[in-house]
Amino acid sequence: MAKKRVFSIKSELLTKSREAMLAAVQIYNNPRITFKTESFITLSVISWTYLLHAYFRTIKVDYRYFEIKGKRKIYSKTRYGAFKLRGLETCIKDIKCPLDKDTITNLEFIIGLRHEVEHQMTNKIDEYLSAKLQACALNYDYYICKLFGDKYNLSNELSLAIQFSPLTQNQQQFLINNPHCTSNVANFVVNFEKNLSDEILSSSRYAYRILFVPINAKRKGQADQVIEFIDSKSPLADSIEKKYAVLKETEKKKYLPGEVVKIMNEKGYNLFSMTRHTELWKAKNAKDPSLGYGVLVAKTWYWYESRVNEVKKHCLLNKNKYKNNG
Repeated sequence: MAKKRVFSIKSELLTKSREAMLAAVQIYNNPRITFKTESFITLSVISWTYLLHAYFRTIKVDYRYFEIKGKRKIYSKTRYGAFKLRGLETCIKDIKCPLDKDTITNLEFIIGLRHEVEHQMTNKIDEYLSAKLQACALNYDYYICKLFGDKYNLSNELSLAIQFSPLTQNQQQFLINNPHCTSNVANFVVNFEKNLSDEILSSSRYAYRILFVPINAKRKGQADQVIEFIDSKSPLADSIEKKYAVLKETEKKKYLPGEVVKIMNEKGYNLFSMTRHTELWKAKNAKDPSLGYGVLVAKTWYWYESRVNEVKKHCLLNKNKYKNNG
């Protein structure tokens, strides 16, 4: 009887977990809903929490909060008598958590973002976060199948949201620099990502990015195939990029001015100072948005890698000026 009860609870947890993720994606894909990202974040946290509770139940790890008094477990309960259960943030820190490092990083991002959106109103943040949400959904489908079998597969029910016009690079830059994107969310994204390794930032488990390639149907029936997915790092992508204008969604690494100066100092240009750095960008008007050298986030300017490389070239050409050989 006890085994049947354990199975029943695990099955119920998985059903609710699956329904929560389906609801999250359906809401996000609904073009008439403007509160889609906030809804996805909330429901996906619930979905992943139920999934990990089901997994811990399977391997007999107690996911209820308790204290050991003597030889007894004293469980924490709500004032209405229900057991207090671990939240997702605690579950992913458990040594028995089955998720890989990049998936956990993605969930830490989602959880942190939930803390930002649940306490205050946000607006126009959907495009700013889409890669992370896509990764969250795909990671979920991968792990529910890996841990509990293909019968829980969601790939036939999760759909790709379609828009009616492609994003140009200028439009992407506008979305990232959009002053209507809530500043606390922008601050969270920048602060969360500044210490992540390049390996995690480029991982599809952390943020899922796709190369979209226009194709022409040459045979009957192919017209139903709207898009083709290929790895943007593959040899095929290299050859395609020579023939087509390829759109890639990228989240560029950002550097504070002081970090740029530090990089130059570490390369031996120890006379390159913040004053020199400021004089240099002002002389070149490097903060002109059309140049794409950086971005203003919540009143703080960040430089992109392309600008760091320009500064490196400048220092190399003027090495006698910036190197103290004494």
